Amino acid sequence: MRLRAAAAAALLLALPACTTGPSLEDRGEVTAPPGDSKHLTIGSAGFTESDLLAQMYAQLLNQAGYQTSLITVANRELYEPALESGQIDVVPEYAATFADWLNARTNGPDAPPVGSPDLTTTMRALRRLATPRGLTVLDPGRAVDQNAFAVTAAYARRHHLRTLSDLGASGLKVRLAAGDECVQRPYCEPGLKKVYGIDITGIDPKGVGTTQAKRAVQSGQDQMVLTTTTDATLDQFGLVLLADDRHLQNADYVVPVVNRARAGSERVTKALGKLNDVLTTADLASMNQQVDSWRRLAQDVARTYLRDKGLLK
Repeated sequence: MRLRAAAAAALLLALPACTTGPSLEDRGEVTAPPGDSKHLTIGSAGFTESDLLAQMYAQLLNQAGYQTSLITVANRELYEPALESGQIDVVPEYAATFADWLNARTNGPDAPPVGSPDLTTTMRALRRLATPRGLTVLDPGRAVDQNAFAVTAAYARRHHLRTLSDLGASGLKVRLAAGDECVQRPYCEPGLKKVYGIDITGIDPKGVGTTQAKRAVQSGQDQMVLTTTTDATLDQFGLVLLADDRHLQNADYVVPVVNRARAGSERVTKALGKLNDVLTTADLASMNQQVDSWRRLAQDVARTYLRDKGLLK
């Protein structure tokens, strides 16, 4: 596997000429037979989990006989057009978030969201939006990185809480540590009130899953924190997730997205599909912890995981 820092700079310089994807008159070409390039560039969005997924994709593709390069382009506004143009061939994405992003890009920023808590509905919308852009969305696995809500383990024990429904039924007043946008987001304060009947008394604007936010809950200043399902540090703060048992959150399952003309072959699909059989949300959280807390390299963590699961020789 070759890590090409120079390629990132070259890519960014080249992107302005290809930010619109296939032209309307050319989009019929996406029905042409999928390509199978020998060298594939795997994109990462630059955060730990994306780096880990990109590393696993690259190592699986190497084993399948491809040469791979990794490139980091942290801004979706840049890497998605590069994926369309074939400068990037494969990226790990999140189904509902990517569906809504493509929808806004296709139909305007005020277009109604197409992502939903239902994975089948979300994938149908995502593929409908991706295909005209020359992109193929492969099947999702079991791993999902969604918004999630955590309380202290002691608080959960004291009030017999396992789910968000339990919290709503308890009648407890809850101050929530989150981003200030939580006040308006339908999957945050409004959804917690409407779907679960939770009595949110206020938002403490300390960010999503930040150390400051978790410490506020740990100390009792706040009762609950907005984080994610793959947060690797909850144990350090004595926190536990409450299950989203009524499925408030969208279906942000991990999905590989490929440039059809370069990486749409059955061989690529088969190589990456092996991860779907084993990778879980808990696995992702564990790997995130190894990188973020134990300071291991993402490449090494990915390789160890794949070998332990029998996917690498």
